[in-house]
Amino acid sequence: MSYPLLDTINSPTDLRLLPRESLATLAEELRTFLIDSVARTGGHLSSNLGTVELTIALHYVFDTPDDRLVWDVGHQTYGHKVLTGRRDGMARLRMKDGVGGFPRRTESEYDTFGVGHSSTSISAALGMAVAARDKGEERRVVAVIGDGAMSAGQAFEALNNAGVIDANLLVILNDNDMSISRPVGALNKYLARLLSGRTLNAARKAGEKVLSKTPQLLELAKRAEEHFKGMFVPGTLFEEFGFKYIGPIDGHDLDSLIPTLQNLRQLEGPQFLHIVTRKGQGYKLAEADPILYHGVSKFDSTNGIVSSGKAGKLTYTQVFGDWLCDMAREDSRLIGITPAMTEGSGMVRFAEEFPQRHHDVGIAEQHALTFAAGLACEGMKPVVAIYSTFLQRAYDQLIHDIALQNLPVMFAIDRGGIVGADGATHQGAFDLSYLACIPNLVVMAPADEAECRAMLTTAFHIDGPAAVRYPRGAGPGVSPRLTFDTLPVGKGEVRRQGQRIAILAFGTTLAAALEAGERLEATVANMRFVKPVDDLLIKHLAETHDMLISVEENSIIGGAGAEVARSLETQGMKTRIHRIGLPDRFVEHGDQMQMLAELGLDAAGIIRQVQAFSC
Repeated sequence: MSYPLLDTINSPTDLRLLPRESLATLAEELRTFLIDSVARTGGHLSSNLGTVELTIALHYVFDTPDDRLVWDVGHQTYGHKVLTGRRDGMARLRMKDGVGGFPRRTESEYDTFGVGHSSTSISAALGMAVAARDKGEERRVVAVIGDGAMSAGQAFEALNNAGVIDANLLVILNDNDMSISRPVGALNKYLARLLSGRTLNAARKAGEKVLSKTPQLLELAKRAEEHFKGMFVPGTLFEEFGFKYIGPIDGHDLDSLIPTLQNLRQLEGPQFLHIVTRKGQGYKLAEADPILYHGVSKFDSTNGIVSSGKAGKLTYTQVFGDWLCDMAREDSRLIGITPAMTEGSGMVRFAEEFPQRHHDVGIAEQHALTFAAGLACEGMKPVVAIYSTFLQRAYDQLIHDIALQNLPVMFAIDRGGIVGADGATHQGAFDLSYLACIPNLVVMAPADEAECRAMLTTAFHIDGPAAVRYPRGAGPGVSPRLTFDTLPVGKGEVRRQGQRIAILAFGTTLAAALEAGERLEATVANMRFVKPVDDLLIKHLAETHDMLISVEENSIIGGAGAEVARSLETQGMKTRIHRIGLPDRFVEHGDQMQMLAELGLDAAGIIRQVQAFSC
């Protein structure tokens, strides 16, 4: 593909040298580049196509990186990366040692704040704005947040704080869940220029100064202004937070965006710009199905994503989704809850079949858990489907609202362990550690698909909080029985009898452990439960073997292996133990299987480490 204008842009400085009439052409080239690039590598597409014009406008108007630009989540920052000197690096997007899928401070000075989880941008940007004010620096700070991320509590906490702090902060709400008709768009464009202009703002300040001596008239004037604006714009909420609200305007119209941003850059205090964009803008296939094209694998950009028609291996997510529908038919008390992950957590069919019992609460993990606690208090059986990395955001609710009260809330924890291309912000590296220390909570990890279904049923029937933690992707191919079998709580099993060395495998590390056990002539146990751990099995293995090896796809600090060591200590066993798990560092992005091998969690890695321990 040829990109004559885009090829001349190696930094925002180059962009700001372009005549404004060239920016529409640049937007076309950038959008085409993103479609072609993501088709080759995979990644997030719909959201990035929706922010092409906004990205160009921001870097054109603001003096980045001196002016700070903070993106929320980061799904929409590929264009930002291209314009800030990383165009060539996009060929290795989300690959090992390549460009990351999210902004990272270590990757570029233009990535002012590392993100991956939602709703952090306003808080971080406010901190930067206050720092600039206190240091006497004139820089501007912009936070870009989507309408989904705006639903989370932290975003409103930040707005509430920002409205009472005298700092120069611009919050841009990228609203891509609605559309603007042409008449409304034209009117809003006019109003945005009018309301963001220096003349009107100067008049407003002068009026406030005069009327401040007569509080009743000042209040009347403010109410009149709110009434006038309320006829055209939905800004009252943000004005109540202390922001000057502008919009909504068409986020794909550079002739509207640029002059509005230029006006806002000159204003003092907290400003709020509401723009409306379309996910997948400029690529008809993504416009028609933005969810399908949200996160994609490699595909043909001309023909789009085409199903092969062949059924792939059953994933753990699918096992959960099937079980959820089956169990819902068995027990009318079951309520399914997820924080904005209906598709990702495998709940689409459940939502269709049981719409009254399905609750997607939006990006609100804390609310999701306490909502589940309230349901459990009234005799319902809530099942919270959540990614491991997102459960971290509701840790207090897990402890205080659920475990402390010993409420029967079940957790289906997806994406446990290494997830691959999404990198450090999304690796499920810590859940076994942060779950095992919580009283009343039962924690289990399946070794295969059949065991996953049995554990889900077991967890559902436990009269207290219980968690089933499983990884991204498919398992070893053990088809689950479509029954509701349960497992004895806290009991593992020996899967291979050997001698001298016993490998205690937790979760999906069992397959690699069994392969290593064959080579090492070692005993291999499928431990199943992290909490309560099988003390009797550990004691038996310790008495009959010279050394125990624990294996888990979790942080080596405080995880399943630590529970084995604690069990040995409590029972007074002196048997040597060595733990294999994820290292004490954040694991970056790359191919999932390749990363597991490099971390020593495949069969060869287990063998290598056992042999080193045995020396």
